[in-house]
Amino acid sequence: MDTLLALKALIMGIVEGLTEFLPISSTGHLILTNSLLQFTGPDFSKEKADVFEIVIQAGAILAVCWEYRVRIATVLGGMFSDRNAQRLILNLIIAFLPAAILGFLFSRRIKEVLFNPVSVAIAFIVGGLVILWVERRNKDRMRMASARVESVDDMTPLDALKVGIAQAFALIPGTSRSGATIIGGMMFGLSRKAATEFSFFLAIPTLFAATIYSLYKERALLSAADVPLFTVGTVAAFVSAFLCVRWLLRYISSHDFTVFAWYRIVFGIVVLATAYTGVVAWVE
Repeated sequence: MDTLLALKALIMGIVEGLTEFLPISSTGHLILTNSLLQFTGPDFSKEKADVFEIVIQAGAILAVCWEYRVRIATVLGGMFSDRNAQRLILNLIIAFLPAAILGFLFSRRIKEVLFNPVSVAIAFIVGGLVILWVERRNKDRMRMASARVESVDDMTPLDALKVGIAQAFALIPGTSRSGATIIGGMMFGLSRKAATEFSFFLAIPTLFAATIYSLYKERALLSAADVPLFTVGTVAAFVSAFLCVRWLLRYISSHDFTVFAWYRIVFGIVVLATAYTGVVAWVE
């Protein structure tokens, strides 16, 4: 395994883990990091790098599975007898479908048109503005009444469908899957805690399905020699995501997402400015 390529894989894994569950877009950050590191090249094709970026998401999801292992075990154990467990499973299936269907139909076209630094930067800025608007709206609403849905156990199938439709917007790189589901959930009446936890749970089928589908679809590209590199990225994503999830759960207990909105806006402007002035040669 090439040492420099392994170091790049390690950095990519850390970036994935730190950004997967924050409303700042892991895909967008991976596209930009890939461009800066020149991760793709003679030793690692663009097609193989695309698979790598999807597969290392499994590491981030395993971190959520570990953090919520007791709750997941309870839900799976009660799927045939406990109404709350059955409701959560049904809601996850409903929320999973919109992005799964649209991704299956349009993912190739989206990659061709929107997987580039400038498109990501624009999505960063637009997403940041949406978060600022939703947070202001949420504060005004909270002055008058509490959230309609305080817990994931209180969600209806219609709530799940709305969050699922919001998640579908994350097919646009730079939008953020977690941002779309958390902020979308808050728009639809979920508390910050309920929206965040449902976003975590929804990530499990969504990203595992994407990983399995990508590995199957591009299996001809991969070989046993790729295993060490993919392992480095996946383990790095697991560790950094675990730390990030623990931190985020503490953070949302007393903070909103405004800081992430401003981060997205400033970062997006910096990428656009450096792209158009030529300071950074962003590679598509």
